[in-house]
Amino acid sequence: MKMWSGRFRQPLDPEFERWQRSFPFDQCLLPYELEASRAHARALEHAGILSSEELADILRGLEQIRERAKNDGQFLADDEAEDVHHFVEKQLVALVGETGYKLHSSRSRNEQIATDLRLYVRSTIDQLQSFLADWLDVLLTRAQKAGETAMPAYTHLQRAEPVLVAHWLLAYVEMFLRDSGRLADVRARLNVCPLGSGAIAGATLPVDRGATAADLGFDAPTANSIDATSDRDFVLEFVQALSLLSLHLSRWAEEMILFSTQEYGFISLPEAYSTGSSAMPQKKNGDLLELTRGKAGRVIGAATTLLMTVKGLPLAYNKDMQETQEPLFDASQTVVSILPLVTGWMKEMEFNYPRMQQAAQGGFMNAWAAATYLVERGVPSRLAHEAVGKAVKLCVEQECELQDLVLAHLQQIHPAFGNDIYQALTLAAVLAIHDVEGGTALVPVKEAIQRAEQRIAHFRGEVHAHA
Repeated sequence: MKMWSGRFRQPLDPEFERWQRSFPFDQCLLPYELEASRAHARALEHAGILSSEELADILRGLEQIRERAKNDGQFLADDEAEDVHHFVEKQLVALVGETGYKLHSSRSRNEQIATDLRLYVRSTIDQLQSFLADWLDVLLTRAQKAGETAMPAYTHLQRAEPVLVAHWLLAYVEMFLRDSGRLADVRARLNVCPLGSGAIAGATLPVDRGATAADLGFDAPTANSIDATSDRDFVLEFVQALSLLSLHLSRWAEEMILFSTQEYGFISLPEAYSTGSSAMPQKKNGDLLELTRGKAGRVIGAATTLLMTVKGLPLAYNKDMQETQEPLFDASQTVVSILPLVTGWMKEMEFNYPRMQQAAQGGFMNAWAAATYLVERGVPSRLAHEAVGKAVKLCVEQECELQDLVLAHLQQIHPAFGNDIYQALTLAAVLAIHDVEGGTALVPVKEAIQRAEQRIAHFRGEVHAHA
């Protein structure tokens, strides 16, 4: 029996019926539909709509549906079910008889899907936060193990200044901590319960919305029934947060791809996460990295699809909203699948610390330190910049580094250069001049590692609180 068939005289066109069904993809909401249905059943019993015996029958039937879905791979192969709500009602009636129809008292599919989606997004955020905690742990561990090793930092993909490897890795820690914060914001905002909103105007029976919300772990009921049934902001916000998270993973993957090339040689690709070439026997390809980079476009595309789907919809529920589900599910499952893999990759990869250290000492990356040396001796900043630029030009002509120029040549460029300039141009000295909070000198980097440990530990504590 359809959930709406009483008013109709003709059956649906078979092609249209197959085309408009959402059960092939919204069946992933079954655990949340069952959870919300149990809470609604308890509210109906409290309101006197169900007897205690009927409640027990319905709860038993819902549990049987859960068990069978878990253990029977063919159970969800239902060509009749229009959506997950219809499927549950069908199965419940088959198990407990007409009492199963009572479950839909004072309830609409509009509020059901709004509730199920909030439960799904909340659960997915909790899962992602746990994966992010693991990812942040491995980034921090690699930063701690890098010690005092330096590497080139790049702007415009040109060598800029030497930094500690740990400082570079902590940049990603900051990036992904922001992602975890965005997900936490989404979770806090979505955590209100639409049940009791009806189709648009509210429940028709005196159900205790506050008790139902608490039963499902929501902070409160939604404030407006029209908004509750039509709101998909939480879906848009969530997938926007996922798009930023996947964008950050893509940027990380791109650097790993570059640094694994022979031209850079900073890292060695882990074989457990790499593939070979069908034609060239020598190849080891970073497929995990390339797919991570590629899947970012998929998630960002889902965010765009959601915006375009909702942008022209009048209040309240419209069938277009069914089209918000597949982009949500795809984006969620894409990011959920990526995070454990990149975490495993990062644990297994190897840095070529000697190559990184060597690269940090060439390419005039001590030029700003030379300019700072002049500034500290009273030379105006712009004139110091000009003088060091001329010294670099001379080095290019002589095919040498700044520290290789003789003092006489440096003093011809500017008389403020003294014998102590060469000490100022060493890698240790160049790193040391950035001795400010957030800089790449050894002390601030050690302090940054300690702060990151505390922030990640706090974050993991919050994750456990929601588990």
